[in-house]
Amino acid sequence: MLITSIFIFFSYLLGSLSAAIITCNLMGLRDPRTGGSQNPGATNVYKLYGKKPAIFTLVGDLLKGLIPVLFAKLYGMDSVALSLIALASFLGHLYPLFFAFKGGKGVATLFGILIALNIYVAGLSLMTWLVMIKLYKLSSLSSLVSSLLMPFYFYIFDLNFVYIGFVFTAFIIWRHQSNIIKIVNVTED
Repeated sequence: MLITSIFIFFSYLLGSLSAAIITCNLMGLRDPRTGGSQNPGATNVYKLYGKKPAIFTLVGDLLKGLIPVLFAKLYGMDSVALSLIALASFLGHLYPLFFAFKGGKGVATLFGILIALNIYVAGLSLMTWLVMIKLYKLSSLSSLVSSLLMPFYFYIFDLNFVYIGFVFTAFIIWRHQSNIIKIVNVTED
């Protein structure tokens, strides 16, 4: 239990490192929380500053979900411990200790977690996102549909993570409330 607690603690701390804020700071750009959607995530960074900082943001957010869960998996932790470690990283991104608990929406960090937990679920989630972005050109809608289907992908490929899949989905929906309103009102861009 001590090792699991240590993993959870460091996973949350790693999740609390905002790739968007750090990337923008290192590149001499304004904090992404001051412009656009004011979300410290890859989509807002892309809209504000273009492709290069957005890619760094995306990769950074993905890695902070992937690394702790992958190390825990390689360490041989069970599905309950892996779920808690994954949740800690995800919550670190949503509510970062280092940035006044104001974080992003969690999509890229969740994708990193999915890669570590089950590559098939990650692949299907990515394919869902790509199909939706091709059809509707809306990152938020693509993320919502992909996250809604993710627990069912776990049901097919790994029942151990179905419940945590629903928890992640609930948080994604919660964090996308303003986007959902804009989608319904056809004002989302």
